[in-house]
Amino acid sequence: MRKVKKPVFFIVSVLILIFAASVLFGFSTYYGDMKTVHVKGVNDIRFGIDIKGGVDVTFTPPADVEATDANMDAAKEVIVQRMITLGITDYECYVDYGNSRIIVRFPWKEGEANFNPEAAVKELGETAMLTFREGYETDELGAPSGVTADNVILQGNDVQEAYAAYITNEGGTHEWLVSLNLTESGTKKFAEATAKLAPTNGVISIWMDDTCFSAPSVQTAITDGKATISGQFDAESAKSLADKINSGALPFKLETASFSTISPSLGTGALEAMVIAGIIAFCAIAVFMIVMYRLPGAIAVITLIGQVAGTLAFVSGYFGFMNGSILTIPGIAGIILAVGMGVDANIITAERIREEINAGKTLEGAIQSGYSRAFSAILDGNVTMILVAIILMGAFGTPDSIFSKALHFIFFMFGPSTAGTIYSFGFTLVTGVILNLFFGVLCSRLMTSSVSKFKVCRNIKLYGGERNA
Repeated sequence: MRKVKKPVFFIVSVLILIFAASVLFGFSTYYGDMKTVHVKGVNDIRFGIDIKGGVDVTFTPPADVEATDANMDAAKEVIVQRMITLGITDYECYVDYGNSRIIVRFPWKEGEANFNPEAAVKELGETAMLTFREGYETDELGAPSGVTADNVILQGNDVQEAYAAYITNEGGTHEWLVSLNLTESGTKKFAEATAKLAPTNGVISIWMDDTCFSAPSVQTAITDGKATISGQFDAESAKSLADKINSGALPFKLETASFSTISPSLGTGALEAMVIAGIIAFCAIAVFMIVMYRLPGAIAVITLIGQVAGTLAFVSGYFGFMNGSILTIPGIAGIILAVGMGVDANIITAERIREEINAGKTLEGAIQSGYSRAFSAILDGNVTMILVAIILMGAFGTPDSIFSKALHFIFFMFGPSTAGTIYSFGFTLVTGVILNLFFGVLCSRLMTSSVSKFKVCRNIKLYGGERNA
């Protein structure tokens, strides 16, 4: 680090402060009443049930259906998959086999300003049975009848992938639709059906449960395994339908036995009080670091700001390459613990620099040696904390998360035990600790080495020493 130049201190510190400001405020634009979020800030953080509340719902099969344990497990997995598709990780879902009930607790989905419990429950409990049927014959209620009821060409399990897409019409307008990639067996069945109906321009109607979305005429045989569902879709409804198809169909239509809105355990006022308390505590830590360790302490405060901002950035979805994460009360505890690890790292480094100075080394030598001696202790503590956080995320994460998959060979014997509140703790902890290695070690070393080049900052007492350089 001897080649670090004077401007490095200003460059690094300004970049950290700009980054922290952008995380705090985000960046949005308005076109009339329409808000477009370009960079998410702290106001876009999605809080868990324990802070903002959500829904407690009990699902049961219809009275005329005798559900087996396997059916109940299948229904539960579909509900879980739908919540994952909606970006809901802070949920609880378990089956009461004795009473044939599925109990679910979840917060509202991201971006939903006005929480509608009835709509949320309906979205999870719909059967979402996709079918392609021959013809378009219906009864007085609009349900399939006759040939249409009897001749099912494709079902949801014949679809490999569904996604929202749009085409541009001749007039330049966009038409949203749902595109389907069929499985090998689905491709074969669809090719046979379209070849049969094409000579007479027969109709294939497309249904979701008992609702027909489209009934196009077949012009030619379709053999490439690709199909589309057109209708009166917009971007949101097309994506919603694609999500339901991807998550699969419930083995039977679920009935809502009961549901209620969960009151938050903290509430908005208490959350604000927690934020204020956190700011006061951070200021107290800043004063302590500066008084006790002087210049290295001041640099430590800047790096801690970067560490906290980085953690909040990952939680909010600030970075475009990844989605945000739900923040729960244990998640806030994870941020606090990671900050404690950051303070500890800076204290260890400052003490090592002080020891090297008092041992008679030059300022440059003391800084270089101090960081080198402190690194092994900092790395040991941080790696241990990262391993603990990964284990928590593997044990309590959603089934499709990378750590749950990686540690499935250990935790599969305990069955599903997802608890988003604990997952949030692991996420904020591992993120904060990794950022500590970046800000508290790398950035701190660059800034300290740079600032030591200024004549006004070469007084050994500024680093805890007892003599002048």
